[in-house]
Amino acid sequence: MNESAQKKKINIMNMRLPSSRRNTRIIARLQSPCAIIFIGFLFTLTPWLTSSTALANAFVPVSSQPSSTLRNSPGYGLNVVSCRDNYLKNRRDLSKLSMSLKPAAIPLMDSGKALARSGELLIDLTTKLDLYGGSLSATGASIRNCGDCLAQAAASCRFKTAAELVIDEMREGADCLREGRGKLSLAIEESKVDGDAVLMGRIESMIGPMQSASGSLEEAGAAIMRREAVDVVGGLLMDCGEALGALAIAVEGLDPESEEGKLSSQRMGYSSQQMILAGKELRGEKKEKAVGKSWIKG
Repeated sequence: MNESAQKKKINIMNMRLPSSRRNTRIIARLQSPCAIIFIGFLFTLTPWLTSSTALANAFVPVSSQPSSTLRNSPGYGLNVVSCRDNYLKNRRDLSKLSMSLKPAAIPLMDSGKALARSGELLIDLTTKLDLYGGSLSATGASIRNCGDCLAQAAASCRFKTAAELVIDEMREGADCLREGRGKLSLAIEESKVDGDAVLMGRIESMIGPMQSASGSLEEAGAAIMRREAVDVVGGLLMDCGEALGALAIAVEGLDPESEEGKLSSQRMGYSSQQMILAGKELRGEKKEKAVGKSWIKG
């Protein structure tokens, strides 16, 4: 071996770093800003992944897993295929549910708008009864807010991925009716102080239907959240509509001679009819066909 080749070999050997120096360089690279940010991101993402419902459902006994997904574990393992399938299944179910609520969108929208108008007219009625600003007016405001929630829920029914919004708006509307039911109790106490026993009895007749409507609407939202069949949701909406019909009769009885009371009752009655129609749409009940020339509008 000539002298130049020997010097070249010595230079190459000198270029190799001892293990201690290599470890020092690896540690230096791990301490770089990019590496620190990446490691911190992994630590932040890990708790979210472990708390995910899809991952929680993925921990199944190893004996029930396919051989291709088994991992070294004494009794349980992470089934990656099951995790993916559960996630996709949940998304498909949610989309199907939101699409199945679409038939109720139009009648539920009409019901919400009519109920909101009924609440406004009830507030106007309290002005004539010289009760404006009291608990009965607050009840009218709660009914109006419930109508707004129903209209928003109906608008969300038209979108494929808005099932959560429908749930929130329905349960919010139920809370509005529940709050209005509490205001009716205060209105009874106010009438008792004024010595108006007749008005006390008329207001008391509103409590039962409003409480029933609130409960049915709450159950409808809960049924959607539990992903129950749409005919169950439709039946609950029909129950809510029937309760609103009874409430409309009670509202008209507050002052039978008042025009505002009659209009409020009429709007609430129409809201009841449309709510029942929305329930029938979800249950798949066929509409009655027009007979003869009854479709002609005079």
